[in-house]
Amino acid sequence: MTNTTPEQNKALVLEAFDTLFNKRDYVAAERFWSADYVQHSAHIAPGREGLFDLIRGIPATLKYEAGLILAERDYVIVHGRFSGFGGPVSWIAADILRIEDGVLAEHWDVIQDEASRTDSKSGAPMFGESFPA
Repeated sequence: MTNTTPEQNKALVLEAFDTLFNKRDYVAAERFWSADYVQHSAHIAPGREGLFDLIRGIPATLKYEAGLILAERDYVIVHGRFSGFGGPVSWIAADILRIEDGVLAEHWDVIQDEASRTDSKSGAPMFGESFPA
């Protein structure tokens, strides 16, 4: 267990995601991800380089928006939207991260295609207050 607070861990995750996914600053991103990073996602190759290589291969129009973020002890869960990656619809993701020694050490995710207003049986958006334009 690290000596950081849940608030510090949330800030770390938000800065790390912005640095990698939005700014695409791979050199700066290295300071946020452990060299021994463990990836549990079925669609991302192992380790920090697996994640970085995935992002390198996605169009520069990729955008990440964070929504609800929760933290307890060394774990952070962030609910967000990935858009502009070349797919037919955006992805809504719940990313679960374990923090160790002040860096992202382990990751799990749950991802689904974002439903449009016409496809949403509930009539409620999956992310944020409104449906995307």
